Amino acid sequence: MKRVVIVGMGFGGVRAARELAGKGLEVLMLDRNNYHLFQPLLYQVATAALEQESIAYPIRAMARRWSETRFRLTDVCGVDTDGKRVMTSEGPIEYDYLIIAAGSETNFFGMTSIAEHAYDLKRLEHAEALRNQILGLFERAVKEHDPARRRAMLTFVIVGGGPTGVEFAGSLVELVRYVLSKDYPELSITESRVLLVEAADTILISQPAHLRKYALNRLRRMGVEVLLNTKVSDAAPEHVVFGDATVLPTHTLFWSAGVKAGPLAGTLDIPKAGGGRIKVKPDLTVDGHPDVYVIGDMAWCEQDGAALPMVAPVAMQMGAYAGKAILARQVEREPPPFRYRDKGSMATIGRSSAVASAFGLHLSGYFAWLAWLALHLMYLIGFRNRILVIMNWAWYYFFHERQVRLITMKESGPPRCRLS
Repeated sequence: MKRVVIVGMGFGGVRAARELAGKGLEVLMLDRNNYHLFQPLLYQVATAALEQESIAYPIRAMARRWSETRFRLTDVCGVDTDGKRVMTSEGPIEYDYLIIAAGSETNFFGMTSIAEHAYDLKRLEHAEALRNQILGLFERAVKEHDPARRRAMLTFVIVGGGPTGVEFAGSLVELVRYVLSKDYPELSITESRVLLVEAADTILISQPAHLRKYALNRLRRMGVEVLLNTKVSDAAPEHVVFGDATVLPTHTLFWSAGVKAGPLAGTLDIPKAGGGRIKVKPDLTVDGHPDVYVIGDMAWCEQDGAALPMVAPVAMQMGAYAGKAILARQVEREPPPFRYRDKGSMATIGRSSAVASAFGLHLSGYFAWLAWLALHLMYLIGFRNRILVIMNWAWYYFFHERQVRLITMKESGPPRCRLS
């Protein structure tokens, strides 16, 4: 029985494994985590709307349902394409077919100070750390007597006007205005600021102009300060510096202004393109290695003269294609070239508000928000997870309350008591 090794169990890896399960091949799934993470909802964990476990699903629970699949928890550190081996922290693993779906990481564009001081949302622990930061600063602000320092603690800067930045900004400002304002009556809500910084002249660039305008106006009405044509050039623990040298006191910088291929791509002796992504052929294999497929955020696949975006729908379609292509080659049939079918995009702005562009339809407001809810629930893995997410969303919708306001990380060591 031939072995297919899948590196990374994100959206692409899961789709590939599902396609290959029970088809007469040994499918071995590798990941450094033992769970599949639904990354589009990480920002809701960071803003106390959802529990961590409600957007993660154990990979072994999937393997239990899929025949001829196994999972191994390990770190992948390289690939020997000539020897057809995956190099892991547990030793080499041989393969007949390899699917690399190792995802992406945040791109700080070489700005080391920003990389050191900014928060991002790529892993579950990132969301928990950001939630701790937000809630912890409100606790500190209650005890701070200096108005300038208190205002800096309650100033949150979000860089990047794409879907992640817009959704995080809307969720954060609602958390502050409708929940934390009641938790901390000692603080004035006017002291808190949420700034969304975008280098371009618009947000949500992939959306039609009228939906971009709607989203911009909606954010501003909610209280988000949207700064267009503005760049962040430097950062420190207690301030950020804009491109025009303006210094803004703040303790929280969230970066969603770009992504690049994950670290594994840099270890592979394969031609790269923008963002360190691996160039793939029309069938998603790499040049000279027809048994190696690269899918998802790590793949540079051009279609109609442009590279496909690094988004979940692309990864899912690539994963399904890679699985089908391997099955076709098992019966000596050449698969057709991969073709991405764009089904549209959407972003939620806040409670009862979103923008959506799909199948020639352009929606905004309540109905776009309902479509956003339905789509995310559909792609979320696990019945229990769907129930938990629905319950949390319903609770917030009817009561404007978020239950997951937990600070779960504290300074190590015994408590220190002040005597004066």
